[in-house]
Order: sequence, then C-alpha cells, then structure tokens
Amino acid sequence: MRILVVAATSGELVPLVAKLGSASPRGDGLHRYGHAAHVVDVLISGVGMVATAARCARVLTLAPYDLALNVGVCGSFDPDLQPGAVVHIVSDRFAELGAEDGDRFITIRELGLLGDDEAPFTGGALVNASPPANAALGILPPVRGITVNTVHGNARSIADVVRRFEPQIESMEGAAFMYACLVQKVAFAQVRAVSNMVETRNRQAWKMADAIGHASETALSILDHV
Repeated sequence: MRILVVAATSGELVPLVAKLGSASPRGDGLHRYGHAAHVVDVLISGVGMVATAARCARVLTLAPYDLALNVGVCGSFDPDLQPGAVVHIVSDRFAELGAEDGDRFITIRELGLLGDDEAPFTGGALVNASPPANAALGILPPVRGITVNTVHGNARSIADVVRRFEPQIESMEGAAFMYACLVQKVAFAQVRAVSNMVETRNRQAWKMADAIGHASETALSILDHV
C-alpha cells in the first residue's frame, strides 16, 4: 500500500519518523520510508492553508496513494478535549472565508459566492464521509474543526467563532488538506492531538511535547493497522 503522511512542520513528526527508520529524499519536502509492506511518503507541507493546499495538491497529482494521513496538533474549544487528547477531524471549515459588515461576519455562502453543497463541500463543510476502515482510527473521537490563518486568542473572537460554527478544535492546515484529498478522490484521515485550549494566549499551559508524542504514537498505530 502507498501512504502519504502530511504534517505542517518536521517537528510534529519527529517521534514518528524515528520509528520509520532511514529515509530516501524525494525533493520538495517529500521523504520516502518503508514500513511493514507499505511505502510511506512523508510530506512537510509548511505552515498554513495555502502552503498545505498547494503542496498536497501537487503530490497527490503526481502519484497515486491508497491513503493520505494528516498528522499534527490543534487547539481545543471543547472542555472535554484537554491537552494530550487525540482526535479524528471528520468535518472542517475555512472559518474566515467571507466578509465583514460592521460587527457582523458574512460567510462566503451568505454572500452567494459558494453553495452549501457545491463540491467538495457538504452543508458548508468539508466532510470525510467515508474514512478508512482502520481499528486504530476507529477508536478516536470524531470531531468538528475549523481552519484559520490566525489562531484565536481573544475572548470576544473565540465566543463569536464558537457561536457561528460550534467547532471543537482549530488548526491552520486541516481543511486545506481535506479539500485537496476530496478533489483528488483519495481516502484520507485528519488526525490531531490537542496541544492547548483555545483561550487568551497562555503558552505556559500548552502541552506541545505531549501532543506531538501522542499524535505520532497514534499515526504509527494507524500505519500498523492498515
């Protein structure tokens, strides 16, 4: 099986690639590993939705993959999802796609520029309706996410985005990865570990090392169960 693993930064995959062994560089941020009987290509896409969409689209166009797996960290809006928790994001949105009208935010759909069910969207979201049948993936809680250019750290903007979309987590890349996979019709999963609660910025409360470790452990388990 040919598998693509995508992360925004190399630091998010350090524990995972240490278990995969030696790599063969393929260029453009792509490295190839062997794991069991599988070919595992690891793509470091860069931070943010633009870099992620562009690099994922290019790689998915150049070669066929049986599975694409996005691994990384996220912030949590949900008090039941504390730092260290690993989740499977099955629905994601571009939260900032729209326009401001005074204090009101108008979504791209309310502007009439995109339909709720215009491909690859479903009900205004990017939805993984058919995630891979995988025992390790199946035990993770399925959650709703948003993808943003600016991570939230202001009480008023946090309350506003929660009211509008009811997200459980946020990242800077997830929806871009899902968009590319849906367009290319590749089986995929977005898996993240919570590094922090979404609140007024408080780096002392972050558990980044724990989140990276848990995300990598889960990704390896998913690869073992493919």
